[in-house]
Amino acid sequence: MNVDGIYYAKAAAFIAAAIAMGLGTIGPALGQGLVGMKACENLGKYPESGSQIRTTMILALGLIETVAIYALLIAGFILWLSRSLV
Repeated sequence: MNVDGIYYAKAAAFIAAAIAMGLGTIGPALGQGLVGMKACENLGKYPESGSQIRTTMILALGLIETVAIYALLIAGFILWLSRSLV
């Protein structure tokens, strides 16, 4: 029985989950920053339409956050698969 191979496979799964979370959250973080920046700019230019800008910003942030949640699900699935290696 090759025990070392199991440990290497589990280590690779942990590294893959970490990379999936790391790379999967860079895009949403940058996107949320850009959405917030543009919303603040528009609130400064057009303060009378603040409620519409705020509503649109919150909706856009929710849609952007789903990408990070998908990355979390993929990382969790990788870790769940690594448990079956024992």
